[in-house]
Amino acid sequence: MKKLKAFGIIAATALMVAACSNKEQQQIKQNSEEESADVAAIIRDSTVYGLCGSGSSINTLQVIIDSGDTINFKVTEAQEAGMVFGGYQDGDRIAVLPMMGKKNVAKMVINQSALLGEWVMPNPLDGSSEMGINIKEGGIVEGIEQSSVVYKTWRIFNGKLEMLTQREGGGEEEEVLKFDLLMLGPDTLVIKDAEDTYNYGHRHEVKHRIELKFDDETNDDFIM
Repeated sequence: MKKLKAFGIIAATALMVAACSNKEQQQIKQNSEEESADVAAIIRDSTVYGLCGSGSSINTLQVIIDSGDTINFKVTEAQEAGMVFGGYQDGDRIAVLPMMGKKNVAKMVINQSALLGEWVMPNPLDGSSEMGINIKEGGIVEGIEQSSVVYKTWRIFNGKLEMLTQREGGGEEEEVLKFDLLMLGPDTLVIKDAEDTYNYGHRHEVKHRIELKFDDETNDDFIM
């Protein structure tokens, strides 16, 4: 009788140990899955890319996405939060970050067409010259009067402006610079990284116009 009782205690103890072990394994698995989900959220780009459609209005942004489908985004919340950068008009290249859980509501809108061009600011070392970046179509970016850094590519990723760079003379190691957009207009680009804020102005192309003027012009001057 005593042997059966002892056996029962041992069996019960073994079951408790097994239950605790299974519970710990489930907890470890759950933690691992949550960590994987967090990593995936960081790696995954939730941005929707496409062209601004003619059906856009003040409160609605129509985007013809790269797959060919059309999505109408409500932009009221993004406008009120100051998260519409560069405005939008028919044909512009647009990046939209949808609000979590509301795929047809825009959290942020970035006009990628408005980002293009040469953006310069006074050189902080002497103030007498300009330096900056030249953002081009096709994801190409170049530095302007920045000999120590080689700029290579740019993209919008989860609402941030990212630029792939390489230090001159620093070997083959590349670095991804990440910036938050603070302002984007026809003549202004303000971006911020973890430490500094950069205020750029748009360098517009100067077009030279040549005017021909005839002395004592008469109708005979234009007869062939």
